[in-house]
Amino acid sequence: MKVLFIDSVHPILEERLKIMGFTCVHDYNSNREEIMKRLPHFEGLIIRSRIKVDDEFLNAGSHLKFIARSGAGLENIDLAAAEKRGIHLFSAPEGNRQAVGEHSLGMILSLFNRLTLADQEIRSGQWKREANRGLELSGKTIGIIGYGNMGKAFAKCLSGFDCEVLAHSLESNISDDCAIESSLENIQDKADIISFHTPYDESTHHYLDESFVQKMKKPFYVINTARGKVVKTKALVDGLKSDKILGACLDVLEYEKASFENLFENEMPKDFHDLILSSKVLLSPHVAGWSTESYEKLSSVLADKIERIYEL
Repeated sequence: MKVLFIDSVHPILEERLKIMGFTCVHDYNSNREEIMKRLPHFEGLIIRSRIKVDDEFLNAGSHLKFIARSGAGLENIDLAAAEKRGIHLFSAPEGNRQAVGEHSLGMILSLFNRLTLADQEIRSGQWKREANRGLELSGKTIGIIGYGNMGKAFAKCLSGFDCEVLAHSLESNISDDCAIESSLENIQDKADIISFHTPYDESTHHYLDESFVQKMKKPFYVINTARGKVVKTKALVDGLKSDKILGACLDVLEYEKASFENLFENEMPKDFHDLILSSKVLLSPHVAGWSTESYEKLSSVLADKIERIYEL
């Protein structure tokens, strides 16, 4: 079985596939059309996010048996088209969930303690102790929207902070030692912090919008390490200006390109310009699941899943 790698991943995946008897080929530079011309010669495809895998693309992969994505989400793949062709889809949320949980915790702790601002001030010769008085996470109520691998990892990271952690998900019976299952309405009544850990699809597009903000009983903080379009930037900016939203930790942005490798398709939108001017916002470049350890774990998880079905 021949497997085409169109994105670079940790080499342990290729090493394990070769042990299983696969032939591995790399093509990290060809464009979509060139990849499609090569695709009929391969049974397996390894991707991250460089190329959108839609119905047209899958038509070219007449012999594809599986697609493995080194990451958590599959929104760049036409799931229905893949299912229709009997193509197995593998992702690896187990590989970077701990990285996402720790990054989410690190961002809110940094924002609460004004660490970025204080660091910049000291480097410029300013010593402002009172202005940099921090907030404690202890005693806060955190509402986690989406309680799969990422949401559970964040809840576990919060377990030592004496917080009330409420989780809302499409799944039922999700309560565990780290979080209590809750309705969205209860979270909107009680939460001091909202953290998004949902996949992205039509149902989660602009999950946080003007209506969501209005329904929050208390001023609150936002964490988004899921997908940028889960949060409507204009609603976030308006909430920050009105002080209904007290701060935001954003690892993902509504204006990212679909490949997640670049920020804007075109020029900087006004809402994003307003966002970056706010001292109440902490940003990182879609790296919450991008730790040194997760780089290897993502490939190991994919190898485990492929091995269970396709070991030769």
